[in-house]
Amino acid sequence: MAGHKARDPEAGASPVGRRKDKRRRSRKEIAAWITAAVLALVVLAGALVYWRLNGNLSTFDGSGLSKDRPDASSPDANGHTPVNLLLIGSDSRDGANKDLGGGDDDGARSDTTILLHVYADHRHAVGVSIPRDSLVDIPPCMLPNKTWTKPQTGVMFNSAFSVGNTSQGNPACTQNTVEKMTNLRIDHTIVVNFQGFAAMTSAVGGVTVCVPKAVYEGDLNPNLGHKGKEIFPQGLQKVSGQQALDYVRLRHGIGDGSDIGRTKRQQAFLSALAKDVKSRGMDPTTLFPLADAATKSLTVDPGLGSAQKLLGFAMSLKDIDLHDMKFVTMPWRYQGARVAVLHPDADQLWAALKADRTLDGQDAGSPGPSAPAPTPSPTTAPATAVHGGGTPVAVYNGTTTGGLTTRAAALLEAADFTVSGKANASTRDHRTTVVEYGPGEKAKAEQVAALFPGATLEAGTKAGLALVLGADFATGGAEAGASVAPPPPGPLPTSVTQAARSADDDPCADLSYG
Repeated sequence: MAGHKARDPEAGASPVGRRKDKRRRSRKEIAAWITAAVLALVVLAGALVYWRLNGNLSTFDGSGLSKDRPDASSPDANGHTPVNLLLIGSDSRDGANKDLGGGDDDGARSDTTILLHVYADHRHAVGVSIPRDSLVDIPPCMLPNKTWTKPQTGVMFNSAFSVGNTSQGNPACTQNTVEKMTNLRIDHTIVVNFQGFAAMTSAVGGVTVCVPKAVYEGDLNPNLGHKGKEIFPQGLQKVSGQQALDYVRLRHGIGDGSDIGRTKRQQAFLSALAKDVKSRGMDPTTLFPLADAATKSLTVDPGLGSAQKLLGFAMSLKDIDLHDMKFVTMPWRYQGARVAVLHPDADQLWAALKADRTLDGQDAGSPGPSAPAPTPSPTTAPATAVHGGGTPVAVYNGTTTGGLTTRAAALLEAADFTVSGKANASTRDHRTTVVEYGPGEKAKAEQVAALFPGATLEAGTKAGLALVLGADFATGGAEAGASVAPPPPGPLPTSVTQAARSADDDPCADLSYG
């Protein structure tokens, strides 16, 4: 109808009805503002949490890492990449650590070192304990004044952390040493001192451990001169703080009193810690108290230098089943009062991890689309004909191109040679690759040269084989490397598989050596 006005929805409503509608809208507006305020508080709280954790963290100088490092792990068929994490327990003499058992001397040493390999599927992991008394070669390491040390041969593994003699230790030197020894690229390194370890065990409410026989004060401190009172009864018990630290550092009174026996108890302790954390749920509510306690005494590599990255890495481990979290000790043998690396068992273990193979020989990479097998090339012939038989070869980079010794070492090891050392040559202008050999070693030198097409032989008076890489390998080495790719590693020796511990094993089983 002409002149008809639009009807006001409230025109016919009673005053009481209009007041009810206004109250309804008012309640909705209040609810919206409350929701917005709560979200703002949550965001602010999260920001404060990360700010607090970031303030706790310390990072070490990444410029101390070697320039000649193993290649990074390659993604599997679905783009997933394994991760190698180096865990270092420091007995720094600095601050509160001295009161917790750090000792009276200056500097710091690595009391415990574990290489944790997280497989590409992030459903399996293995921690390899490296005995601190192991005799190893330490490559050049950076000192606090930014100069570099000379390589060291046949020295104790834990001395790498002491290079530079600072209270913070030298985690970059320990990482360089592990990379040289294993030919595995370390993606991240975390150092935790006594204070941080004690705080973490308290933050989770203690850790359940087992003691095979009663332990007394005199066992913990052999200089005490008498038995003392009982500090650990036999059997299952929960420990935290100083008591947990005493448990993992205990050497005497159980087994043969060796560092190897202590390593077994440390593996059992980490298994129990993983079990306790997973039983509470791998979520931020569980992880925050642990992270807050840990980060106050953690030193990490620059790649983990934020709370977000550190918690993100921790959350990436939540799908690993306890049975698929294994612990082993690097294959070893006694050499006098020290420990020597057991070859070739250790080499087979490192090769299996590099290939992302589990201890039972399974490929842990996630399955992807199948691809046809590569057609054999004539250049693969030398790989099947060359068998080094463990012959040691020193490898030198005679060019200014980085990474060549790592590539060459992989070729040699795939042909069953032992790489006795890697370093830069005294001169860096070699155009061609040379194999230097001592008296009576020409046949072995020819075997080495067969792996490096175009290499020449050079006789000398000094015993041993030395491979000096030239520019020809720098430009064509990638093709050479592809033609002699290492075969999949075979089954691991029983020295590794039979000694492996799962995180769900009986906590009272296999707790010592001797």
